[in-house]
Amino acid sequence: MTTWYFNYGSDRLGPCDEKQAIDQARQNPNGYCWRQGFTNWLPISQVAELRGDAVAAAPPPPPPVGPGAAHEIDYQIFGEDMQFVEVELDPGESAVAEAGAMMYKDAVVQMETIFGDGSAQASQGGFMDKLVGAGKRLVTGESLFTTVFTHGGPQGKAHVAFAAPYPGTIIAAKLSDYGGRLICQKDSFLCAAKGVQIGIHFQKKILTGLFGGEGFIMQKLDGTGLAFLHAGGTVIQRDLKAGETLHVDTGCLVALTDSVHYDIQQAGNVKSIIFGGEGLFFATLTGPGHVWLQSLPFSRMAGRMLAAAPQRTGGGGRGEGSLLGSLGDLLDGDNF
Repeated sequence: MTTWYFNYGSDRLGPCDEKQAIDQARQNPNGYCWRQGFTNWLPISQVAELRGDAVAAAPPPPPPVGPGAAHEIDYQIFGEDMQFVEVELDPGESAVAEAGAMMYKDAVVQMETIFGDGSAQASQGGFMDKLVGAGKRLVTGESLFTTVFTHGGPQGKAHVAFAAPYPGTIIAAKLSDYGGRLICQKDSFLCAAKGVQIGIHFQKKILTGLFGGEGFIMQKLDGTGLAFLHAGGTVIQRDLKAGETLHVDTGCLVALTDSVHYDIQQAGNVKSIIFGGEGLFFATLTGPGHVWLQSLPFSRMAGRMLAAAPQRTGGGGRGEGSLLGSLGDLLDGDNF
């Protein structure tokens, strides 16, 4: 028996048997359908098996991609130090983002909060599949939920924008250009085309997990579509040749392709460790592959802010070099 599924923007119907599918196509032919054997979602009006006596509708906009692939989206990144990315959606297209990342959206864009990452594997699976997907996000320190933004209108373009959570740079990476997978730091994911899988990557070596700066668990992005990462400060991409090794501060690594070997190495002699200020270890990245590095890790920025913050018990801010010290803080209102 043939099983059919229908897509009307944010509304999904199915599974339906053949009779139910024909009835549904006659009631509303202005959507898309899919069954086993189709490589893509197809306009209902173009499927002879369902058309029957239904009146052929005007050719609809390009259909969403089929299961296992990501939606094709356009984008534009705005800003320099405090960036945001604006995603352009065609009817039926969707983007998935971290909860709370949205900056603005057109009214026609529909928003839905879901378990997991919104990929085809999670969407078509049962409750346990969705629970496992959400659990992966919880392990990497993210929310159990993501938000899916879908263009629910019949025509035209729609836009939704996502803002970076702190000063830095947004990285746009099409996963199909990098072997279909990126390994990145736990809190770097911002948004992606729907269909990109967000999973976990375990560091197998104990020392790398303990001292590599990213812990034992990192994020893993799988798929073919666009994914957007956020990093602190300025970002540089390095293309490493086979056997080429790069030494990096453990906090400055943002992402790397699956082919790059990631390990750690002791940072020089005892004098360098104690007085060099670079910590006990640095990361060693060996090609071939691509790596993305950030100039200002959030942990470093947060540490400087915490050190400069006024303390309630003794101490206090350093007064930015002011001769007045704490008295100056009182006069300029910092402690009120």
